[in-house]
Amino acid sequence: MARDSFTESVLVNLDVESLGPELLKRDKPDFSTTRKLYSCVKKKTFATFVASKKVACERISPALWLCCGKSFEESSSIHKHVASSHASEIHQLTTETLDVMLQQTDSEDSMQESIQDISSWIPDTSQVSDDDLIRGPGEVLLYYYYCQLNNPQVICQWQKELCSKLQLTGKIRVATEGINGTVGGTKTATYLYIKAMLLHPAFKLLQIQDFKRSKGGAECFSDLRVGVYKEIVPMGVDPDDIPFRMAGIHLEPEEFHKEVKALIENKSAADSDTILLDCRNFYESKIGQFSQCLAPDIRKFSYFPDYVDKNLDLFQDKKVLMYCTGGIRCERGSAYLRSKNVCKEVYQLKGGIHKYLEQFPDGFYRGKLFVFDERYAIAFNKDIISECRYCSFPWDQYQLCSTDFCCQLVLSCTTCRENGLTACCPVCQTKEQNHSDGSSNGTPHKEECECTMSRPRIPKDTL
Repeated sequence: MARDSFTESVLVNLDVESLGPELLKRDKPDFSTTRKLYSCVKKKTFATFVASKKVACERISPALWLCCGKSFEESSSIHKHVASSHASEIHQLTTETLDVMLQQTDSEDSMQESIQDISSWIPDTSQVSDDDLIRGPGEVLLYYYYCQLNNPQVICQWQKELCSKLQLTGKIRVATEGINGTVGGTKTATYLYIKAMLLHPAFKLLQIQDFKRSKGGAECFSDLRVGVYKEIVPMGVDPDDIPFRMAGIHLEPEEFHKEVKALIENKSAADSDTILLDCRNFYESKIGQFSQCLAPDIRKFSYFPDYVDKNLDLFQDKKVLMYCTGGIRCERGSAYLRSKNVCKEVYQLKGGIHKYLEQFPDGFYRGKLFVFDERYAIAFNKDIISECRYCSFPWDQYQLCSTDFCCQLVLSCTTCRENGLTACCPVCQTKEQNHSDGSSNGTPHKEECECTMSRPRIPKDTL
């Protein structure tokens, strides 16, 4: 039976109504951790697969099943055969069936999303004073949510109006695959923002624990930037080719902690079949990382696919534990790694380092957590694992290179900065001194300065 027709058969025979709408919708975004819907569909898929092998002839008694050139006269024997010999195929068919079901529910969501007036999803702040939205204790929110948005422009406009009304600053990316944002403001404003997000029909499966909180406020961002993009995290690979639903298995922080502990306690770590992979940029892992991790020396997440391609031998037959700041880069990064079919298993830290540190501030992650706002880093422990660029004094407080023509981050301690060493390297330092008369004004910023050109764009690593 062709796969397309078999998947269609599963859908036809699947009693969706008996699953219950709440079950269907609750389990939609992540059936790697919430498995009830997956289990229901898998049972139906398995039964349909077995039924397709039954010989359709009333004159044959007892019943007979034919599969893989063998005949089976007992239902228990055909079930054991399918379970042992066709497990991967059952999983594939289950996943395909789920995708069709989820696309249908996403399409319904998007219809609601398009017909609603944007203003109806803006919270009423008539009982909230301006001071509550501008002054007082603040915080920064970090979140993402994968779902089908057929009208991302509508969501984008809603986010602009919502954040402006609540006096929030930050950065929000919207795409047909979902939304990714970090915003800062007063706790009153962030409370109203979360409430609005949870009430919107497009994000009805979003939960309050999906928002990571840290000390800060509107001052952590220079302005508000909301836009529509192809990807909600820029990996540079079409989401249609490598969708987030191909991601690795999500591990709760306590599960991830146990895995890392086992890796560290393994005395023969060099021969371990486990890789702890940091999929962030080099300047992030430089100031904070998990013990015994593999931290690629890459400058952008869009380099990660090329890094994987160049280092496939590293991941051959390995169990990979991936982590990033909040979890979103692991969604796409683990999906890309899994698409190469070289790893034994691929896992990712659910909620990222941020959620892990909330539970294990003195765990196996040491140093600061880099964040993409004007704070540059937040601390959960007192460890300093990096050093000053110039004198090697323990230091982990980033600042931008002081030259007008470079936007690299630099670790320069207080003493060195007082001595004028405020550029990212001697090359930029010399340029700054040569252009101290202001002749460099108007020179466009570069993503790389000349001193970084010698660094390989895609490194070749060894364990």
